[in-house]
Amino acid sequence: MDGGAPVLSSSVTGGLIALAAAVAAATVLGVALRRRAGRFRPGPAGTGAKTAGAGDSALTEADLGSRLGQQATLVQFSTAYCASCRPTRQILAQVAGVVDGVTHVEIDAAERLDLARRLRISSTPTVLVLGPDGAIVRRAVGLTRRADVIAALRSVISITPPGNSGNRVGGGSDSRTWPE
Repeated sequence: MDGGAPVLSSSVTGGLIALAAAVAAATVLGVALRRRAGRFRPGPAGTGAKTAGAGDSALTEADLGSRLGQQATLVQFSTAYCASCRPTRQILAQVAGVVDGVTHVEIDAAERLDLARRLRISSTPTVLVLGPDGAIVRRAVGLTRRADVIAALRSVISITPPGNSGNRVGGGSDSRTWPE
């Protein structure tokens, strides 16, 4: 019976090693995806990638069902069952309310499946930063941080950072303060 014990022991050891490797790989993948979530990346126009048509890299007021912002538009694709969509909505609305010329538009991806497919929206929330002409400049998937939204807006418009001009935003004579 001693011959069976080492075989059982080595198969259990091999199984434990395989399990540990799988857990380690899943952890590394999870950390990598978590770090990437909510980070803005260049949109189609900023990547230099050729798209199927001009409509793929720009949105119109008809697409949005709303007016474009004078300086930029924050477009959020959401769904009813999305847990991260509500905090994203609050962050985007707050930033749009403080930065002059920026509007926030929320689109239900399930209701506008045609637009979601055209823009390759595969999960929600997805946030697009549009320039004044509707061109997609930046894109983020997942819960975004306020600082990342402001940094993405800086690629489109000039925003006065804290410490300059009394923390004013948008460059006007408005007394609104920089979003924290």
